[in-house]
Amino acid sequence: MKTLIFAFVLLLGIDLSAQSLTGDKIPTDNGDLTIQPILHGTLGLEWNGKIIYIDPYGGEEAFAGLPDADMIIITDIHGDHHNPKTLAVLKTDGVKFVVPQAVADQMEVEYDLQIMANGDTWSWEGISIEALPMYNLPDDETSRHSKGRGNGYILTFGGKRIYISGDTEDIPEMRALENIDVAFVCMNLPYTMSIDQASDAVLEFQPAVVYPFHFRGTEGLADVDQFKTMVNSKNDKIEVRLREWYPEK
Repeated sequence: MKTLIFAFVLLLGIDLSAQSLTGDKIPTDNGDLTIQPILHGTLGLEWNGKIIYIDPYGGEEAFAGLPDADMIIITDIHGDHHNPKTLAVLKTDGVKFVVPQAVADQMEVEYDLQIMANGDTWSWEGISIEALPMYNLPDDETSRHSKGRGNGYILTFGGKRIYISGDTEDIPEMRALENIDVAFVCMNLPYTMSIDQASDAVLEFQPAVVYPFHFRGTEGLADVDQFKTMVNSKNDKIEVRLREWYPEK
């Protein structure tokens, strides 16, 4: 049956690689940015025909029906961020990877890597990428995420600044962010932040739009509805977008 379907597709001249992401549209100075939640801390971004996946996780099922990547960005070494089993089922030939050194050190497959450390900036296909710190407090030998090992990122598409928190706690570098149009902020205990910490940080750096994501912890899913209430009770100008990050629940 699959062979017949594929032959029919070829007959009609349909380009399966021309699939697009679906989801929220963010207008930029050069076309819309499409945002598609996938699973946990995994999301897809599409801009000017380029597909970017952040922290691909969830295996073949999570990416069924989604287009091939042009770029893959990874924040940290943990399996819900750097997931070799998921990378193995994705098309990675010709794909640019942006990773911290600690992730590069663990890769057993040769990819086209751009290694970035906290504070580095780099541009690709009109997209500016800045690597930021992401870590737990206190930053000592007990930290699950030590400073400098992983990266948060700011991606700039046509003048719009998109912040990806990575696995971080309520750190001063996040609170000091400015002019963030869209923020993806983690909140899962005991690994990152509580909703109290996350909401307080968001109220300080004031992104125009915030997506709570990466909110499954050891006690289940964080109360993102309450997070939204906590943010908007003090600043109703911040748009809190609650989306489906856990389709299996």
